[in-house]
Amino acid sequence: METEQIDDLMVENIELQSRYLKRTVRIDLYHNDAESEFCNLLLVNDGQDLVTMDFKSMLKKLKLKPLIIAGIHCSDDRKNEYGMSVGTDYKGWGAKAGLYEKFIVKELIPFLQNRFSTITFNGTSFAGFSLGALSAFDIAWNHPEIFSMSAVFSGSLWWRAIDKNDKAYNPWVHRMMHRQVNEGEYRKEFKFFFECGELDETEDRNKNGVIDSIDDTIDLMRILIRKGYREGKDIHYLQMRDGRHDVSSWAKAFPAFLKWGWGNK
Repeated sequence: METEQIDDLMVENIELQSRYLKRTVRIDLYHNDAESEFCNLLLVNDGQDLVTMDFKSMLKKLKLKPLIIAGIHCSDDRKNEYGMSVGTDYKGWGAKAGLYEKFIVKELIPFLQNRFSTITFNGTSFAGFSLGALSAFDIAWNHPEIFSMSAVFSGSLWWRAIDKNDKAYNPWVHRMMHRQVNEGEYRKEFKFFFECGELDETEDRNKNGVIDSIDDTIDLMRILIRKGYREGKDIHYLQMRDGRHDVSSWAKAFPAFLKWGWGNK
């Protein structure tokens, strides 16, 4: 384990052996006020992207409520560990998503509770980028006993059971996350943050002049609103005019999420 302290920000680089994933998982812990009795916990998939966006400098500029962030580095088998626990997509991706969910719930969360045993977590959130966002949302949605918020940056919400070019394709049936949320129950006091860039991709499957990633994000928000979640209070949406599907765009959006979730107003 390596530890670095920058003013009041502590950064710990740890390695956690997972029996479910059968590999060593690197996790970067960032905490600006870990001595507080009460604190919030944020997990972030693709923790290596936080390093790329110089997350340490970002945190130093923000005034946030006590928050511990665990940046979970992905593996070389990212397209299989990230996905939905209900099953693979039409390409067969996400074959290990169920195992990754068990790692988060049965190994990482207990480890963090033990590591910060003197702290009571007021709330636990899960964020991610692209496939990592799909994974974070899926795990958070399926474990409301642990999580109370999820953040999706350029989420792979296109995740579908059959190819969109298949004649039988129905976006409300075959987009797996949309179907899961639509068929699921309302999670009381759950909050959602969505970000998508207008330059995130070029695909427009329904030829409505809006790229698929934005359509997929807005469609999921519509389902949540129909369930009773309120836009602005429970759901925050950030559509970036110059946003792309890359780390630099997510770096511009991430402070907005942190301030929305834990800013000192």
